[in-house]
Amino acid sequence: MVHGRDTADGGQAGWGRTPRADYPGAVSDATLDPEDNKIIVLARSARARNGAAEGAAVRDETGRTYSATNVALPSLTLSALQVAVAMAVSSGAESLEAAALVTAGDGPADADARAVREMGGRTLLVATPDGAVRQS
Repeated sequence: MVHGRDTADGGQAGWGRTPRADYPGAVSDATLDPEDNKIIVLARSARARNGAAEGAAVRDETGRTYSATNVALPSLTLSALQVAVAMAVSSGAESLEAAALVTAGDGPADADARAVREMGGRTLLVATPDGAVRQS
């Protein structure tokens, strides 16, 4: 099963690291789907609550949401998206509708984007800590 939209060069459309503000049609709060806005809010809340570098949230095929932050222990390091995807899978989710990452960094690592796509996620929103969507 192929997830995402394939581009002519074999890459995945929408998974690059181009900031949303750098091209026409950028997503604003007015055009963002309310359910997608919800997972951004959940990711922001998790990040703020834990004082973490990253916050993430995913929505599964039934509409359930899972939010998480990155884990940085001496013996275990996981990104926020890895934790959120793992929470969904361990709770019985069969697929993902969407994912959101809130970070001051560049965006999701390739492995994080792959994990979302492996679960069928076609939407991966990346937002700044203030909630501005800069890529999807």
